[in-house]
Amino acid sequence: MELSLFWESLQECNYLLLLPALATLAVGVAIRCWRWQLLFAPPTRPPFGAVTRALLVGQLFNVVLPMRAGEAARIVVLHQDARTSRAESLGTIAVERLYDVLGLLLLLLVATPFLPEVTWIRRAALLAAVLLVLAAIGAVVVARYGARPVRVVLRPLARLPKVTREHVDGVADRLVYGLQALHRPSLAAPGFLLGVASWLVLALSCWFVLESFDLGLGYGAGILILVTTTLSLVIPSAPAGVGVFEAGGVLALNAFGVDDSTALSATVVLHALSVFPAVVAGAIVLHGHALRLRTARAGS
Repeated sequence: MELSLFWESLQECNYLLLLPALATLAVGVAIRCWRWQLLFAPPTRPPFGAVTRALLVGQLFNVVLPMRAGEAARIVVLHQDARTSRAESLGTIAVERLYDVLGLLLLLLVATPFLPEVTWIRRAALLAAVLLVLAAIGAVVVARYGARPVRVVLRPLARLPKVTREHVDGVADRLVYGLQALHRPSLAAPGFLLGVASWLVLALSCWFVLESFDLGLGYGAGILILVTTTLSLVIPSAPAGVGVFEAGGVLALNAFGVDDSTALSATVVLHALSVFPAVVAGAIVLHGHALRLRTARAGS
């Protein structure tokens, strides 16, 4: 890769096309907020506003901290904002992550006939099959045995100071309650379908970024770069996935014959588009959340 070609490609980018990319990114995030809300059972379903604020704060922490710390942050924020059970939120996030990977792999497999030859497609199909089997097993266990297996697994925690067996059993119950979208069709169907819809919209956002570089690639390129960059973030990396995200994007665009310099410049812009709005929106929401907590504590 030549650094001069990298900078030249960045200078030739049509940055006006990043506006529709940003707009579709916002729509994709909104769909994901709605999807997370619907993964909660109706009796304990938090308001859309609270879910949105928690997810935006979670995205902020996922960007600035490693190891997906934002998942813990959004659980805490949602609990503080809507008094939602932390264990139940954890259960919904576990289902969300499963449906995310399944939906992304399904999208990739459906798009395969329209994509250039990619050597790792078969491995992706195998991963999808394994996840489907695990999801089916999890659904059967939760539907048949409820919280009993989880209680058994968590019961050793009752030996800790100030932790009672009743408290551990209550956490197990709320965690399994949050997993209902695994076996209840009324929760699973919208959860999975909205997840796929969000991926389709986010792939469109990626395609707009590629169009800003005038690469002449179809929507399939947006799907492939979304898949590779998203799956690359599973690898332990620096905050915001710096490095592995770019490697995934270059891998995807190389399959379409795009040279390394241009592929890297397009991926860097795509990465910046996903990171900086998340930081700004998350910081604003986090500041407002902190002010509300301070006001509530002052008034109590």
